[in-house]
Amino acid sequence: MPLINKLRFHSAVAGHDPELRRLRTVLTCFFALDGVIFAGWVVRIPDIKHQTGASASALGLALLGVSAGAVITMMITGRLCRRYGSHRVTVACAVLLSLSITLPPLTHSPPALGLVLLVFGAAYGGINVAFNSAAVDLVTALRRPIMPSFHAAFSLGGMVGAGLGALVAGSLSPTRHLFILAVIGLLVTAVAGRALLRIPPPRLPERTPGTAGGGPHRLAGRERRLVTVFGLIALCTAYGEGAMADWGALHLEQDLDASLGMAAVGYSCFALAMTVGRLSGTALLERLGPTRTVLLGGLTAALGMLLGSLAPSVWAALIGYAVTGLGLANLFPVAVERAGALAGPSGVAVASTFGYSGMLLGPPAIGFMADWFSLTAALTSVAVLAAVAALIGFLTRRALTPTG
Repeated sequence: MPLINKLRFHSAVAGHDPELRRLRTVLTCFFALDGVIFAGWVVRIPDIKHQTGASASALGLALLGVSAGAVITMMITGRLCRRYGSHRVTVACAVLLSLSITLPPLTHSPPALGLVLLVFGAAYGGINVAFNSAAVDLVTALRRPIMPSFHAAFSLGGMVGAGLGALVAGSLSPTRHLFILAVIGLLVTAVAGRALLRIPPPRLPERTPGTAGGGPHRLAGRERRLVTVFGLIALCTAYGEGAMADWGALHLEQDLDASLGMAAVGYSCFALAMTVGRLSGTALLERLGPTRTVLLGGLTAALGMLLGSLAPSVWAALIGYAVTGLGLANLFPVAVERAGALAGPSGVAVASTFGYSGMLLGPPAIGFMADWFSLTAALTSVAVLAAVAALIGFLTRRALTPTG
């Protein structure tokens, strides 16, 4: 490597490159915005359930729209990122996400809710592939496992969005609340998006042929298998995140007689714990490595969700939600970063598609299990899949550990 490139590389690694610092800040804003908007929708699910007159299973099918829209668009977004760049796609999806959040409170039946959630899910899935692809490139340029810090911003946004939702639940209708979020989203996108479009993507080392970036679109057989492994971990994790988002508040309200405000606090506890776990994720990964991080995280989440779903009191359930968030915190970031490092936007898209397939399966599965058994019993499936993620991480520890 020529001396000037070495100096530039070490400057970037040390965090002295102002352009990379700006890129990290702007991407963090988009992750946080995504969390705020998504949480704003989540805390209004009980209100919209009552508004549409949906049963638990009907609501589960309607919520399927979010994950279905996300999964359908994710592979398309991977191709768009390769053609137009992940920065442009991030900004476009942020605009669509901000606009689509206003649609759910305008519906009055489960089928109508499902249709508008397809649009919301498409925007949500698209922006997740786009800004995760941009973040993977930055992680590669810096050669530090900072991916959890971006997802910490998402979790912090979720905590803030859920907290605000709890505060306004009794005074603002869902329509007004989500309209305000849309305006905030468009304003943030106008400022942060302009900055993002002015920052060129970081220069990356050449990837070997067939692994992504500017290479062929198809993944080689071994790469496809490894990306699938990372995707399975993401699937188990996203199932848990989706369950907490879609059903956590309803469990507190319906099974433990919590008020609407206290039910919204449940997701705040989960999001706060995920934020804490992800803020410490870089140090954790540097100390333990990805395999032990996945193993310990999966087991912690399994124990936490058993408490969260089976606890007889609201406060014990809130502790369980927090432990679950702490355990799940770094599983999805590790899975997506490893897939992206191996195969660029294609890897991010594949792993994200697997992950949001977990959300695709989660809402209707939990809804039907809640009708057949109880919501309490249905939520224990989150603990089972968290344990499965830990097992996959252990069995595939060689594939999970980065090389070189």
